[in-house]
Amino acid sequence: MASRIGQQLGNYQLIQLLGKGNFAEVYLGGHIHLGTLAAVKVLNTHLMDVNAFRTEARIIAHLIHPHIVRILEFGIEDQAPFLVMDFAPYGTLRQRHPKGTMVPLLMVVGYVKQVADALQYAHDERLVHRDVKPENILVGRRNEVLLSDFGIALLAQSSHDQQPYNTAGTMLYMAPEQIRGRPCPASDQYSLGIVVYEWVCGRCPFMGTSPMEVALKQLSEPPQLLRDSVPSISPAVEQVVMRVLAKDPEERFESVQDFAAALEQASLLDDSGLSAQPAPSIEQQLPPIPPSGLPDDTLPTLP
Repeated sequence: MASRIGQQLGNYQLIQLLGKGNFAEVYLGGHIHLGTLAAVKVLNTHLMDVNAFRTEARIIAHLIHPHIVRILEFGIEDQAPFLVMDFAPYGTLRQRHPKGTMVPLLMVVGYVKQVADALQYAHDERLVHRDVKPENILVGRRNEVLLSDFGIALLAQSSHDQQPYNTAGTMLYMAPEQIRGRPCPASDQYSLGIVVYEWVCGRCPFMGTSPMEVALKQLSEPPQLLRDSVPSISPAVEQVVMRVLAKDPEERFESVQDFAAALEQASLLDDSGLSAQPAPSIEQQLPPIPPSGLPDDTLPTLP
């Protein structure tokens, strides 16, 4: 898709390309009247059902939660749907913790509590995220964790592009029942469990050279025990993570908040039974926001 820099979508003029993915591009947008900044996501698809897009976009826009990226505006320009969202200046947790990085356990717990709170709110509203992964977890202006792209996969399914998951990057985190076309709230719980597994040991439990190979492993193979990669991890933490990665959603925790609470409880003791030492806070890792409102380091990217 050709660059849209300089174009106006709704009340926002597109200033800079922040990142692109398989079916969307995200631009930094400036409000033409107020001068405020926002992230404008433009889907690279032509809608099959405009009314379906409007319906789903309204549902997403009504998700008001301190750990969910807020939708400010949505619309359709030349049959291309776009969403205007709060701009998260510190990028994604994938950028903070690149692939292969092991994240301190108590920091993981802090992230999970915030994401689980957002997911539980959405589940209570009868909405499943469907695409929980580090690339979709942002860091906001006040250093809070923000879950983004709620319903983006669902919106893509309202278009001619019927395969929003046709990438290994998303398949790495997808629950077995979701691969079979039956996503449910427990599917988000499973995806968050994959993220936790990756943060704890530095890799995802199911890897492959193609989405199909990863999907087959998600459907049939048990995950390798965490202690095989991280011998110091406590059996309690490992047990929590293994439970949330059960193939049968009925065998996982009753809710995603129950998963977060169990992980926090398990993290309080290390292998020796002593209290774990606090990990550095996210605030200690982040640079100050420059006057422009943009971070000095890498701009946010999409999966």
